[in-house]
Amino acid sequence: MSWRATILTLFPEMFPGPLGLSLAGRALERGIWSLEAHDIRAHAPGRHRNVDDTPFGGGAGMVMRADVLDDAIATVVDDRPIVVLTPRGLPLTQSRVAELADGPGVILLCGRFEGIDQRVIEKRRMSEISIGDYVLSGGETAALVLLDACVRLLPGVMGAAESGIEESFSTGLLEYPHYTRPAQWDGRAVPEILLSGNHAAIAAWRLAESKSITQQRRPDLWAAHCNPSAKGPTS
Repeated sequence: MSWRATILTLFPEMFPGPLGLSLAGRALERGIWSLEAHDIRAHAPGRHRNVDDTPFGGGAGMVMRADVLDDAIATVVDDRPIVVLTPRGLPLTQSRVAELADGPGVILLCGRFEGIDQRVIEKRRMSEISIGDYVLSGGETAALVLLDACVRLLPGVMGAAESGIEESFSTGLLEYPHYTRPAQWDGRAVPEILLSGNHAAIAAWRLAESKSITQQRRPDLWAAHCNPSAKGPTS
């Protein structure tokens, strides 16, 4: 059975978008994974199909209604985890991506407006995930990011298994620099060690570069690498 992704959104026409191209697109055509986009507004009552209302307690913006969202979820719910994409969620990590990719698939709820009624999040036991410390217009772009990260880990999607093992975050470190032909370009040379044919020395150089880059650019990752027991939650 293929890995299944279901999107609950007010803009189903945004999918598959870039997921219909390149690695993810070819895997979609081959049936390695499937994608369904469901229109939340189809479950809204009344002639105007309102999916939101003003927040209790006052405040700016509108809030997506629990009853509408719950009806939409009821049409697709199964044994897959339900994820709502929100800036207040736990950070999306490579370990969380691998966990989702190893399962049957995922149901993604894309929020809009000021937020989602908390009651439906609690009733459906959704996981709240954030792709970064910034705010988007809606969860659709975040859903594309999460799905791209998951799909590329599915068996048969990437050409070489090693491609996924040595990438940034897979080992807790950022990836080392890459070089290809020509060996001399614009007055810049490829590091001699990479031309030596000494695989042990190359591996040691790459590890040292990964450590140096991680220490400089992501002190949080470097601290976790040096003290694994201090790592925070990942899901």
